[in-house]
Amino acid sequence: MRFRQTKKKVSTMSNIFQSELVKKHPSLPARIMKMDTPHGDVLTPAFMPVATRAFINFMTPNDLIETESQIILGGNTYHMLCSPGMETISTLGGMHKFMNWNKPMLTDSGGFQVFSLSKNGKICKIDSQGAHFKHPNTGKLIHLTPETSIEAQKIIGADIIMAFDECTPELGGREVALAAMERTHRWLLQSKEAHTKNPNSLYGFKQALFGIIQGGSHRDLREMSAEFVLQADLDGIAIGGEIIGFDMAKTSEIIDWVRPMLPENKIRYTMGVGLNPQDLIDVVAKGIDIFDCVAPTRNARHGSLYYGKPILKDNWLTFESDQDKNHLLIKKSIYANDDSPIMEDCECHTCKNFSRGYLHFLFKEKSVAYSQLACVHNIHVMQNVCLVMRELILGEPG
Repeated sequence: MRFRQTKKKVSTMSNIFQSELVKKHPSLPARIMKMDTPHGDVLTPAFMPVATRAFINFMTPNDLIETESQIILGGNTYHMLCSPGMETISTLGGMHKFMNWNKPMLTDSGGFQVFSLSKNGKICKIDSQGAHFKHPNTGKLIHLTPETSIEAQKIIGADIIMAFDECTPELGGREVALAAMERTHRWLLQSKEAHTKNPNSLYGFKQALFGIIQGGSHRDLREMSAEFVLQADLDGIAIGGEIIGFDMAKTSEIIDWVRPMLPENKIRYTMGVGLNPQDLIDVVAKGIDIFDCVAPTRNARHGSLYYGKPILKDNWLTFESDQDKNHLLIKKSIYANDDSPIMEDCECHTCKNFSRGYLHFLFKEKSVAYSQLACVHNIHVMQNVCLVMRELILGEPG
């Protein structure tokens, strides 16, 4: 991949990435951080809706803005290499223009997709150099290495890019976790070297590089990995691995292991956290700033709508609901003639304009309109949880 640098000039006034601590909770590690990026500012805690394939399922950029989404995960490197391809993204001016999303964006390195694909050795193989896989449509062999991952992320043009890593599986034991961590560390240094040669995107915008702490469920490996990532002196720190976001009790424990080592002035990112609204509350209480997950929109499309609200409990928050697992299952026949909104006090576009009965009907009809309205609601609930956490930490009335 070789693309000519665009001639577009970028204002040096806004062409920065920096993060600063705004305020800490008086008794918990929870905090508010401010991120300045070339595409705007972000006040954490902030949930990132996921546009894996350069779109968020059934949501427009305007929908995202109305849900008060500040930042998204836009365009996974593996998927963008497969389709539409780097040539198209470059020609159309990068992911922000391609998606018509003018706010901050994070992308990922493709490491997790490689982890998933490598379970089938006929599709993808991992070695010390990187991952080697066949294009799902053309069969062309693609080599994803630290260098090509960073190059692709510069073409994507996100404000935050990730060092190429190997996601740690949970079933392989300590030996596998150690091997994945050591490979991740080597790839981190190669990623940094590639990024340092030109810290801007193809379009001239400053990009922040985050490193990823691996080590599985082994405390000594997690601490070792955290120390290595910190020594690399990157712009932010992510916590990755198959267990993160999948097992929330273990996720919280791992955060507690490494948090004492982490600097206060850098963004902390738990990858794949956000299956439920309570998950955001739990990791923010542990000192995490940003998080992403495909679950809110996936759950919405399958008829599972978040139901409940964050309430004050023991100087922090809990997501309280009278529905099982904090979800309302709109497919149930009891909602067919229900003229109330999903949630009476919800300010999302869906709840302000449509009834449960109508959503039930749309779901049964398999209507695209249902999916859009449902996704808007679930993302709004996640963003509202973040808003309430910010208000609590700032000491502002909700």
